[in-house]
Order: sequence, then structure tokens, then C-alpha cells
Amino acid sequence: MKAALFDYSLPSSLIAQKPAYPRDMCSLMHIDRAKGEITHKIFNELPSLLREGDVLVFNDSKVIPARILFRHNGNETELFLTRKINASDWLAIGRPGRRLKEGAVFEINDDLRAEVMSVREDGQRIVRFSPSGKKLDHILEKAGITPLPPYIKNPRVNPEEYQTVYAAKKGSVAAPTAGLHFTKGLLGRLKGKGIDLQFVTLHVGTGTFLPLKTDNVKEHKMHSEFYEMSGNTARALNRARLEKRRIIAVGTTSVRVLESSFVQGEGFKAGFGETAIYIYPGYKWKCIDALITNFHLPKSTLLLLTCSFGGRRLILKAYKEAVRLKYRFFSFGDAMMIE
Repeated sequence: MKAALFDYSLPSSLIAQKPAYPRDMCSLMHIDRAKGEITHKIFNELPSLLREGDVLVFNDSKVIPARILFRHNGNETELFLTRKINASDWLAIGRPGRRLKEGAVFEINDDLRAEVMSVREDGQRIVRFSPSGKKLDHILEKAGITPLPPYIKNPRVNPEEYQTVYAAKKGSVAAPTAGLHFTKGLLGRLKGKGIDLQFVTLHVGTGTFLPLKTDNVKEHKMHSEFYEMSGNTARALNRARLEKRRIIAVGTTSVRVLESSFVQGEGFKAGFGETAIYIYPGYKWKCIDALITNFHLPKSTLLLLTCSFGGRRLILKAYKEAVRLKYRFFSFGDAMMIE
């Protein structure tokens, strides 16, 4: 299966540079897989597409201020934190890489020191900070800035706009963007209609939005990410399946938790760990009935996942229509619901 099958043409003018305001006033494309039909709504009309008893599953991970910018020997230097290893050590991407060799030491500010402990084959560094523990967490919170995808050029974006209203657990370096469309008011309306709102955690890593680097889809190596599902959520989801109520994933990151936590014949299992699940056409879906997601980059693993769920031909037809109707794409863009 060739990566070129998942390419499409997108005018740069359709890459959203700021979110809709209010958040839930973005466009919502509705895709009916059984009928092959595509219709158009506003996101705050989502309750009209749902029915009492449906379960919406959200990723409650919170974006951390992962970009640490400082000057070293008069030169602009950056550490982009990608994952916490322990109380003092982080995985990070360095820029410029030639200055971030093993053994390099940096005085980032009066309160923060960093040493490159090793350089991995993938180019990431293991960086040891001083101090450590909760004091380090507090200092990094102040020293860092929220990372935005490189295609967002708007310098006036408020970091809170790149955070879901229900974000709770710190750890992502990119937002679970399908959730950005929900407002507290919309969540209240959903509850009022009898929709069950459940939360899982997946800390989004830098690899999530990267394009495929191989011509053959099957040769792509997926990144791994930390995930967690609580016992209460697992029980609620298992009960919904027994009662034949729909489970609807809000975003591809929620999908990764749900599909990783489900065991055939047993149901959802509570727990935590790392998942490198790779979903592309041909994947045997186990446990979700519908998906709410954004419009993704060409030849990305996110687009492959969406095509796997909705069918490649139908999804690419929908993307073509979205371009024609000037939908807004990527992180701050519009959404689709596939059922």
C-alpha cells in the first residue's frame, strides 16, 4: 500500500491560523459510512447527531510548555521536551543539534541547569535537569512556552486556545485537537441529553503529526505514547457495550487508548502503559462506533487512521469537498464526525 494513496492537494489559505470563536461555531462535516452520504452542520449542532446513552470518550491530557528557549555563548538555543523519564531526566529535541552533544552543559537561567546525558539514534537527547522533582516541574512551567505546530504562523495565539476546556493531566507536547471544539456550554448540553462523557489519557508526542517517511505504508514505524484508562471508565465502557450503546471517540488519540485497552472476549481493561498501535486501512476495528476528528495533514498516520475507519475513497471524497467548500484544516480547523 503506497503512501501516495493518502495524498491530497490543499491550498495553504485553508490552514487555520486561529480557532473559531466561540470554539463550537466551527463547521462540522457529518459522514454516514453506510449510506456514503456527506452533510454539513455547525459543531454546536453535535447533540442532534447523538442519542441518549451514547458515550463520548475524550482525551484529558494537557499540553505542557515544552519549548525551552535560551541563549548559550550568545547563540539562540532550544530544548523541545518530548517526554518525562523520571524526576530529573527528559527526552528532548535540541536546536541547533551540533551544540547539544553528549556532555554539554547549559545554564538556562539562574534557577535551571541542563546536561545532555546521551544522544539517541533518532536524534533525541536525554537531558538531566537540576534541580529535580516538583521544584523542577515548577521551574519548567515558568521557563517554557506552549509549542504550536509549525504551520500555525499567528504570533498572537493565546496558549489557552491550544488547550481543551477539560484538560487535566499534564504531559502532551501537542493538543488532542478534536477536543478543542468543545465548550463548557456544549458539554453541559450533551450531559442534559443523556450523553455519557468519559475520559482517558494519552500524552501526545511529537511523532503524532509527522508525515509518513516510507513509500510503503506498512514500513512506517509508529511512535509510542503513554496512555491510561481508569477502572471507572473501563466499567462504564463495558456496560455501554453490553447495553448496545454507541462508543464515540473524540479524536484519534482517544482511539489509540480505546483500541489498545480492549481485549477481544473480555472487553476494556483498566491500566496504563505505552502504546505504539498503528492503524491504517486493513486494520480490524474492535470497539468504537463513531469518530469525531479534525482534517489531517496529507500522508499522515492520522489520515491513515481516519481512512481505515471511514474508508479511503469516502474520506478522500470528503476532503475534496471540504477543500471546495473552504473548510478550515488542521489543529485549529473544522471537524468531521464519521459514523
